[in-house]
Amino acid sequence: MISFLRGQFVEKSPTWVWIDVNGVGYEVHISLHTYSTIQDKKEGLLYTILLVREDAHLLYGFAEKSERDLFQHLISVSGVGASTARVMLSYLKPEELVAAIVQSNVKALESIKGIGKKTAERLVLELKDKLSKIIPLTNNSTLINNTLQQDALNALTALGIPKQAAAQVVEKTLKANPELGVEDLVKKALRSL
Repeated sequence: MISFLRGQFVEKSPTWVWIDVNGVGYEVHISLHTYSTIQDKKEGLLYTILLVREDAHLLYGFAEKSERDLFQHLISVSGVGASTARVMLSYLKPEELVAAIVQSNVKALESIKGIGKKTAERLVLELKDKLSKIIPLTNNSTLINNTLQQDALNALTALGIPKQAAAQVVEKTLKANPELGVEDLVKKALRSL
């Protein structure tokens, strides 16, 4: 098990980061929340989970232990895989996601792409008691990036949105809300789809 990686961030996108740990490069899948935390950093530490599948070994990284713990809880629910859990953590901040589950806010969970009513109800049923013990962290960082539109487009296509549809919705959302950072831009774009 790889519990964490500390090293230089060689390359970053809203959905993955390459981290150089003493000359060994790791590709780590991340959420928008983690990206917003590390986007301006040249090096740092990511708490990780290694998922081994028949066809791949996938490493998921998180800026905070609480986000990693939440990810583990999410993927323990039947019908919620790693990709869906990452979309959930990209759509809502960890503290918002915990609040939605603990408060049985099925509507908020259903608003996340790929989460239907049954899955939302299952998340509440299986995780409400467990997550009521989690103390979520807040993240006040703001995103400033010259490649805002491209980062948002990359994030949406990585989440499974067709490139043409993603480009149209990003452009439309950015014109209506030019002050948005990449995380909020992607969230608004996801709501528009």
